[in-house]
Amino acid sequence: MASTISLIAAQIPPPHSTHQKPHATKRDSAAPPLPTRRQCLLLLTATATAAAEMPARAQDIPLFGLRRSLRKAEEEAEVIVKEGFEAAEKGVVAAEKGIEAAEKGVEAAEKEIETVLSFGGLAQAGVVAGAEVLGVLIASSIVNAILGPEPQKS
Repeated sequence: MASTISLIAAQIPPPHSTHQKPHATKRDSAAPPLPTRRQCLLLLTATATAAAEMPARAQDIPLFGLRRSLRKAEEEAEVIVKEGFEAAEKGVVAAEKGIEAAEKGVEAAEKEIETVLSFGGLAQAGVVAGAEVLGVLIASSIVNAILGPEPQKS
């Protein structure tokens, strides 16, 4: 920025004054001449472009130790996030174990239901034979009631 300003200042011609004081004193000659409007405009644009080239870094301003506390807060946040991810992974592993245990319990319950409801071949045959005998008895009693001896007429 300083080099840009010095280059521009070297290119600016000295101001032209229309009239000079006849009695110049040492004090007046030692004062630098005031720049013209064109010179001021050129200097202003050069300063603005030089300032625009430099990036603003607010983090570099050591204001009351904010930079140091900001770093500490960032480090603590990183630690908290890392611990959170680790806890989440442990929770997922525990949930998977719980799901596996529940699946084993469901499978065991299914096996128990199958064993309770399933009969052996001989037991199933006995139940079918008993149902047939009961059906025959009911049917024969109904037929005997319908076709039984006719009542005698008096």
